[in-house]
Amino acid sequence: MEEKIQAVYEAVLNGAMADTRGLVQQTLDAGHDADMILKEGLTAAMSEIGARFESGEAYVPEMLISAKSMKFGLELLRPHLVAADVQPIGKVIIGTVQGDLHDIGKNLVGMMMEGAGFDVVDLGADVKPEDLIEAIKEHKPDIVAMSALLTTTMGNMKTAIEMMAETGVKDGLKVMIGGAPVTQDYANEIGAEGFGIDASQAAKIAKILVS
Repeated sequence: MEEKIQAVYEAVLNGAMADTRGLVQQTLDAGHDADMILKEGLTAAMSEIGARFESGEAYVPEMLISAKSMKFGLELLRPHLVAADVQPIGKVIIGTVQGDLHDIGKNLVGMMMEGAGFDVVDLGADVKPEDLIEAIKEHKPDIVAMSALLTTTMGNMKTAIEMMAETGVKDGLKVMIGGAPVTQDYANEIGAEGFGIDASQAAKIAKILVS
């Protein structure tokens, strides 16, 4: 890997938020392609921190700080990627379901998906099914990702999926769910195509769903 891109990779991997933006700018100034910086610097680093998390070598705080570092770099790269007509690998709408105000896990999933190359539209927490439907109509995503931390709000995932089907927006759309009380069995029960036990796995599954 080229030295400047390697430096970007290391900054994201180590969560060096103060350094990432400057290193990305230096790499752009040196004439490196924005898409290469994205894939070999930011995305590769997020894949590595995800692998370390899954193997127990890294924990949520490390993954979160790497994700934030990645976002600093991505914000700088985004206009260059748009100018070069570099397309994301897919579009994801993400939100915590109605009645649930928890968003830390959801935020991390969104950042990991951005790091994997997705365009992410974050609707925030306490998202009503009606608002989700409107967002689907507006943004035309490939995936809708819903989270819940409370067992009392899990049923709103099923409600949202049922409303997607009733309004006709579910056709061709993949739904992913996750959160502490959520299981693969529940995903199967309510008709969700994907379930992620953590943010790293969610990003992997999202890539599979659009492949």
